[in-house]
Amino acid sequence: MPAVSPDSAAEPARSTASAGRLHQHDEHVPSPERDSRPAPLRDQRTLVEAGELLRALAAPVRIAIVLQLRVSERCVHELVDALGVAQPLISQHLRVLKSAGVVHGERHGREVVYRLVDEHLAHIVVDAAAHAEETAGRSRPAADSAPIAPHSSRQETETA
Repeated sequence: MPAVSPDSAAEPARSTASAGRLHQHDEHVPSPERDSRPAPLRDQRTLVEAGELLRALAAPVRIAIVLQLRVSERCVHELVDALGVAQPLISQHLRVLKSAGVVHGERHGREVVYRLVDEHLAHIVVDAAAHAEETAGRSRPAADSAPIAPHSSRQETETA
């Protein structure tokens, strides 16, 4: 697939005079305070894979699991206890994270212990959570830390 380039994005509309001439104020003049060079291009496959990774992380329970695994590897019952979510739902979310390459499970006797595959993934989640907390702090009072609602939305379990 072709790389996505800044040229493929829609250009801003320019108003024209009735004779088709551009008005002087319509011409783009880059701001001297910012770098106007285009960002490096990424291969389309890389962008698709990044989107799939973000989709795999796009559920509150999965975000909470990643935050737990950032601290230490954990087995399912430890995640159930820490998050206050039913075991089948934790297992379902772990399957999604495992298939996306976010977590890896290793059998230790009768239990499977899960860990993050890569610390980059924790940074994505930590930064997203920090941003959400900052945004929430500006718009409404912060909620007390409460366990995740096991069935906070029907869509969450359907997308898992």
